Amino acid sequence: MTVHSRPESRPALSHREKQVLAHVAAGFSHQQVANRLGISVHTVSTYLRRIRSKRTAPTVAHLIHLSLVEGVVPASNS
Repeated sequence: MTVHSRPESRPALSHREKQVLAHVAAGFSHQQVANRLGISVHTVSTYLRRIRSKRTAPTVAHLIHLSLVEGVVPASNS
């Protein structure tokens, strides 16, 4: 399965979706993303579901590739 960049007909990722994507691409767990962004784990899952509804990214590997395609800089591990 291929991760696709945003064709003009697909909605852009929101700022928060990009933040969550960056943290996931950096290897953080849902709990760690939630703690770092001050949101719940459920909200992290909601953002990932929204990202996946906008793009083809069924796995974490696809999300990491998507972050590169979208130009989302992975969050720092520090």
